[in-house]
Amino acid sequence: MTTSHRRTLLTALAVSLGGFLFGFDASVISGVIRFIKPEFGLSDLELGWVVSSPAFSAMFAMLVAGALSDRLGRKRVLIIVAFLYAISAVLSALAPTTIILVVARMLGGVAFGAALILAPMYIAEISPAEQRGRLVSVQQLNIVLGFSAAYFSNYYLLQAIGDTGWITETTAWRWMLGIEAVPALIYFGVAFFVPYSPRWLMMKGRTEEAESVLVWLHGSERAGEEAALIKGRLSASSQERTEYKALPAKGMRFVLVVGLLVGVLQQITGVNAIYFYATTIFEQSGIGADASFAQAVWVGIINVLFTILAMALIDRLGRKPLMLIGLLGVALSMGVTSYGFNQATFEWPSEHALQLEGIQADALTDITDRVYDSDREFKAAVLGALGDDLYRTHESAIIEASANMNARLILVGILGFVASFAFSLGPVMWVMLSELFPNRVRALAISVIGFVNSAVSWFVQLVFPWELTNLGNATTYLIYGLFAMVGFAILLRILPETKGKSLEEIEDEYVGQPA
Repeated sequence: MTTSHRRTLLTALAVSLGGFLFGFDASVISGVIRFIKPEFGLSDLELGWVVSSPAFSAMFAMLVAGALSDRLGRKRVLIIVAFLYAISAVLSALAPTTIILVVARMLGGVAFGAALILAPMYIAEISPAEQRGRLVSVQQLNIVLGFSAAYFSNYYLLQAIGDTGWITETTAWRWMLGIEAVPALIYFGVAFFVPYSPRWLMMKGRTEEAESVLVWLHGSERAGEEAALIKGRLSASSQERTEYKALPAKGMRFVLVVGLLVGVLQQITGVNAIYFYATTIFEQSGIGADASFAQAVWVGIINVLFTILAMALIDRLGRKPLMLIGLLGVALSMGVTSYGFNQATFEWPSEHALQLEGIQADALTDITDRVYDSDREFKAAVLGALGDDLYRTHESAIIEASANMNARLILVGILGFVASFAFSLGPVMWVMLSELFPNRVRALAISVIGFVNSAVSWFVQLVFPWELTNLGNATTYLIYGLFAMVGFAILLRILPETKGKSLEEIEDEYVGQPA
């Protein structure tokens, strides 16, 4: 690896640490759910709001992050992002009420909403064409490393309950949330040392600074070529509109439609329901709380492995093949998961009635030794017998004692989904968004698509607990699989291929295409 390649890679790694923090924040809540649901007495929709609140604030952060970065610079906004991450982590850990917890998590949402927009955009702007897919995918790699770190951290803290005086049943979730402050502070320090984006510097007329950054990143010869391309494109587009109304203009419609479809599809297939509720999903398969935390670790491991595989192939096979193969895998995996839950039966045996604290011996008499073919019907019967508080406190143990299903098949389905997503929708979406739009509107376009992407993510996270209660597991996962099949059919026809082309070549080829 040459010095210039090493510098570009290290810069991409530094900038994408925001992705690590997003991944950590996204998956750490999956372990927190078990503790806060009974502690704060949360209903399904209230729990969904606590989990999804960062995505809600991220929507609006994404909408303004691009424009703000055009004004202040990508680097300055990333420094602000890192600071907000740290404040969010500390405030979440200390939250005395649900409202404070939601506010703290929404601050984190502002941070990761901006980071998810800015990091791939910045990396695309400093990367040579032949390495851009791999380097932008570093953002996704950091996201999945954050997922894995949180799953391991949650599992460790769960096992440590009772071993020390400071990790208990009532404080474990606070440590789970608060530990995020450590990588947030590291990110805050690192952000000061990354260079400004050379394309942003050119846009601001700071040509000498831009050329200096390009030389540092790519060496003198390649820097001259890149500078000439950027200058030529900026000169040609200097009189064109850069407001939001420029996005649906005739020449932009094709790339905007593609971007919006990919942005919606990435979330509507249920990825953040899987990541944010991983331990809850495994508990629904009847394996118990401890085993659920252990299986969530595998979600993180598979995520990392297949993201690395995608990074190795994205500049060889191209963006479109990875996307289509992954979508088929998502559809198949959700089908397997739905089938596994559909075959489940539930029966509450009488010998378990006295083993759960607070439940009277005859409380579940009406459902004892009765077989239920639907998790939805079984949960409704238990909820009616026990009431909300007792059911929320003992849900995992009740399902573990009652469920008769192939938990291994469900694990295979969930891990298959994670592998397929990590191979396709995860890295490919951000790579393509960073490539498809012309320099003059890239920040605005990614902000708008990020807003839509985050809005869909928020809705999926918000309604997931409600779906499990009212639709059942099998129907919920079947819906995600059907969305993946519809997405495959559409993208097979319209998704362009951008590998190996400069940003300016992509603009010449695809901007102006009929939508």
